[in-house]
Amino acid sequence: MKIKDFLLERFFAKYEFEIPYLLCASDCEAFSIEEILQLEKGAEERFKALKLGYTDSQGSPELREAIATQYKIISEKDVLAFSGAEEGIFAFMNVLLDPGDHIIVQFPAYQSLFEIAEAIGCQVTKWPMDPKNNWNLDLNILKSAIRENTKAIVVNFPHNPTGSLISSRDFLKIVNIAREYGLYLFSDEVYRFLEYKESSRLPPAVDLYEKAISLGVMSKSFGLAGLRLGWIATKDQDLLGNLAKFKDYTTICNSIASEFLASVALRHSQELVQRNLAIIKSNLKHLDEFFTKNSYMEWIKPQAGPIGFPKLTNDISSEKFCTELLTTAGVLLLPSSAFLFDDKHFRIGFGRENMPEALSQLETHLRRIGKL
Repeated sequence: MKIKDFLLERFFAKYEFEIPYLLCASDCEAFSIEEILQLEKGAEERFKALKLGYTDSQGSPELREAIATQYKIISEKDVLAFSGAEEGIFAFMNVLLDPGDHIIVQFPAYQSLFEIAEAIGCQVTKWPMDPKNNWNLDLNILKSAIRENTKAIVVNFPHNPTGSLISSRDFLKIVNIAREYGLYLFSDEVYRFLEYKESSRLPPAVDLYEKAISLGVMSKSFGLAGLRLGWIATKDQDLLGNLAKFKDYTTICNSIASEFLASVALRHSQELVQRNLAIIKSNLKHLDEFFTKNSYMEWIKPQAGPIGFPKLTNDISSEKFCTELLTTAGVLLLPSSAFLFDDKHFRIGFGRENMPEALSQLETHLRRIGKL
């Protein structure tokens, strides 16, 4: 397989650890190992006693049992652990798809959600979100895009990079469309639980449809990106078995230390999510004030997660704006070109505690160039 450069990851590889103010991070404030071990009596002693050998290639029973609690009808046998969500995406695309297959992908999107399929030789239809309508999706476009060789629909809610959601009613319509045509539904749910209103939370796709695949990870909602641990949950045992066989050629198994810490964290997931939501909501107040007094940028307020996708309202490209901001103020924003979208939007991240400080540097830059 020859695959194109992952633009977002190449961008971060160049700048993420070299600049003082990261204002486009997609994750939440990271927890320390000590904080996780303090969640559970005896966890520190059990962690220190771990022997650093190989683990169950599917993920330890303890881990898969903890993951299964995030769903209603899923048991540990319906879960396969991966080294991050990215490996799960890569495995799914390679196992399910053959050259000539067709998939429909909600767009804009994390690049691997469509790029891997294209590298395999598949046809990809990008299902556009409408920025003029709060980033909503037209379900008529979805139905009209389905072909005889369509294999799967790929969606992402809460959405990266816009932070948008659809209604439960529309989500059920997507599920029913997939069922009507016998399509797989790959649902990227890595920001689930970070909805600003719990009432707007969508059910996981895997709880609704036998050919659904729900993707989860410790990185986003739980603030544990350093564990590099994700998973796929599905009731399709044949697919899950083939994914397990594919994993034999990638990571084989995960880190036993990561699996232990993830298991503890998931048993106390509500505490982690509550802390992250508190940071996000506090930072959102600063962003609302910032965008209210700033006519240079258009803000469609997100509905979930630690990221948004503002638009520049003048003629400058977002790539040029982000480069100048990086050079003069040491603040990193992610231009929309990294999503192969347009050159007018940028991703802003607000899940970390130092976001107000980074935002202050952005304000200073805008005043310096006469845009605030």
